[in-house]
Amino acid sequence: MKWIRSLSADAGETAETVGGKAHGLLALHRIGLRVPAGFVVTTRACRAFLRDGRLPDGLGEELAAAVADLGAGAVSVRSGASVSMPGMMETVLDVVGDPAPAVEAVFASWNTPRARTYRELHGIPHDLGTAAVVQAMVYGDRDEHSGTGVAFSRNPNTGEKAPFGDVLFGHRGEDVVSGRLPTLPLAELAGREPAVWADLLGALDRVERHYGDACYVEFTFESGTLWMLQVRPGRFTGGAGVVVAADLADAGMISRAEALLRITPGHLVRTPRIVAAEVLARGLGACPGVATGRVASTVESAVRMASDGPVILVRPETSPHDLRGLAAAAGIVTARGGPASHAAVVARSMGKPAVVGVGGLTVGEGTLVTIDGTGGEVVLGRPRVVTTAADGHLRRLLDWADDVSGDRSERDETVRLAAAHAVLRRDR
Repeated sequence: MKWIRSLSADAGETAETVGGKAHGLLALHRIGLRVPAGFVVTTRACRAFLRDGRLPDGLGEELAAAVADLGAGAVSVRSGASVSMPGMMETVLDVVGDPAPAVEAVFASWNTPRARTYRELHGIPHDLGTAAVVQAMVYGDRDEHSGTGVAFSRNPNTGEKAPFGDVLFGHRGEDVVSGRLPTLPLAELAGREPAVWADLLGALDRVERHYGDACYVEFTFESGTLWMLQVRPGRFTGGAGVVVAADLADAGMISRAEALLRITPGHLVRTPRIVAAEVLARGLGACPGVATGRVASTVESAVRMASDGPVILVRPETSPHDLRGLAAAAGIVTARGGPASHAAVVARSMGKPAVVGVGGLTVGEGTLVTIDGTGGEVVLGRPRVVTTAADGHLRRLLDWADDVSGDRSERDETVRLAAAHAVLRRDR
């Protein structure tokens, strides 16, 4: 049995076999974008490792041959399960020689306490295992024309068609996603590295057309050359998902039927906003919604205080080790990091309002605050909250739903959507 698959030869492998990260890299390669050379050790190898406590027979030889074929001075070894588990497993960089120990470390990290907790919170089976993606290193800290970043093809808070994300010049990718360093808005690339910016805009358009959806990408640029490191469909929630579905249908990238089927009753819930409140601090909205609770400044206090009511976890930044506190909190605030930092990504995966990059916030433990994950405000107490009215995108989608069902009577929005879904699924 072969345990390794190339990232440059798509043989129709599924995400269940090669993991979501490698599946995305194969797609990037297929549509002609620049991806560091590499290969993937399959999830089957991980399951064998977890069962037997060692790498399966023959994998060591395959690894040695595959690394020799890369001809790279150093490689990275990253996890890539079939279901996204942001930051929960091991990454090993700058590996020189037979990367078997690094692959073992990635496989073993599948069963760390934080990874198991994340899977339990999200209903992910424990027996899936992870793939290990091995690629030639590219360096965002190579020189003054190097850097790294993350980008959404559209704004994940609003659905607006505008690139959205973070960038750091002269740094590696882990510095962006960790939230340890203050990042710059993605658009800073336009002025400092216009050629990289133009390549990134073209890449975002290409991946969006390939997936027929808003997308998230991770990238590095080394000495002015753009390299794509990861891609996945955005699948935005709430009003942002409605805007994306309607816009993609208007552009002819998906059908109206597909746009309707992507919308669930959860998308119809209006996003609340804070009004007329005493603003303590402002940051970047990282996940829409409003949450009120008492401030907890540590994971331990968040878990303890949550038994008596909602808490807002306030941290300099978060890491995978903070998962228990993130799970216990009603909302999340960090002093550092941007919209693609660990706190922001995990908050979106959990559907929890979050505000990041809130510098200068001084508030005592236990203070009652409210956060607005759209506008990025942190306010004192429990302010008045309003919900937004249906916008043009939602009205247009519901009109399409009525066209499908043939019923234009006055009804609840969820009923109108459900009637269209019933017809579309029946006719499939």
